[in-house]
Amino acid sequence: MGKLYLVPTPIGNLEDMTFRAIKVLQFVDLILAEDTRTSGKLLGHFEIDTPMQSHHMHNEHKTVDQLLKKLQTGLVIALISDAGTPAISDPGFLLTRACVENNIEVECLPGATAFVPALVNSGLPNDKFVFEGFLPVKKGRQTRLQLLAEETRTIIFYESPHKLVKTLTQFADFFGVDRPISVSRELTKMYEETVRGTVTEVLEHFTAHPPKGEFVLVVGGKK
Repeated sequence: MGKLYLVPTPIGNLEDMTFRAIKVLQFVDLILAEDTRTSGKLLGHFEIDTPMQSHHMHNEHKTVDQLLKKLQTGLVIALISDAGTPAISDPGFLLTRACVENNIEVECLPGATAFVPALVNSGLPNDKFVFEGFLPVKKGRQTRLQLLAEETRTIIFYESPHKLVKTLTQFADFFGVDRPISVSRELTKMYEETVRGTVTEVLEHFTAHPPKGEFVLVVGGKK
């Protein structure tokens, strides 16, 4: 039997790559990459020449059986995403589940993921929290927000820049204008920024300053 490694990659700052992650990517037989062009730059920076294969949300359903066969013949494979920890709002779950079901060893390395620093530096309670990731784009979005409006734990969301103002507006409608929120963008990068306040205050900020970069939204639970 082979083995599957889940290897986190930096979310922006290349210095966040761990020594162990580099070592694993150097010795495995194959690297599954969400975007081989993006990952190629990362691997080139660390002088890793392991072969890559594309593995993303549009083909992962079709490639699981093929990859299982490779693992069952003894191949050692690493799975990476473009940034952060695989399977956290990125591909990885389907292959991991298939490996577990077929008694193939899976090991996940610790490393970068965007929501942890955003949560910790938010100033909101982090002893208990709910990770929601991306909200549904259309179907089920309002239903989800209605349910989360009653959540008493801190809630974490991911959001893209072109949807941020819309999402904050919906937070004001469903969670209330005074609900505390912390919004972090471009974590670990040159223009890293965290804006804290009420939903209204943060909405006003990003209405006046057009959003750029990738965002993590940390919302206080209902009191």
